[in-house]
Amino acid sequence: MRDQLVETLVGLMVLITAGLFVVYAMQTVGEGQNRNDYTLTAKFGSIGGVNTGSDVRMAGVKVGVISDISLDTKTFDARVDMSIHAGIPVPEDSVARITTDGLLGSAYISIDPGAEESLLSAGDEFDFTQGAVDLLTLLGQFAGKSSTDPAQSTP
Repeated sequence: MRDQLVETLVGLMVLITAGLFVVYAMQTVGEGQNRNDYTLTAKFGSIGGVNTGSDVRMAGVKVGVISDISLDTKTFDARVDMSIHAGIPVPEDSVARITTDGLLGSAYISIDPGAEESLLSAGDEFDFTQGAVDLLTLLGQFAGKSSTDPAQSTP
């Protein structure tokens, strides 16, 4: 009888803990997007390891998240929608580039602000972008240029 009471109390504690976790999860869902955030769009030839929910940073500081990724079927570019925190100004001539934290780090979008006084507003698109760099392709190109072809060497 006492063993059943202990098992019942442990089961009750597990259910309460699970319930608290569900409440916490429901409160934090969508925390990455605030109602005051605004959306900017950029098109890239290659997005590398960037995913929905990846950071958008300016000067290394997180200023937003990637809210949607789709394929532009006319240009076959990746269309990336970014949710930028309210109050963060982005000049019109800014560059959106895909970069990583170190050699094997996670990919994110870095916004390099331009010098223009006019700012991008909700729904605007970046004019200047730089897609992800494929390190294997870059290494292959470097190796191909640095090797000498015996047929082209002069005696």
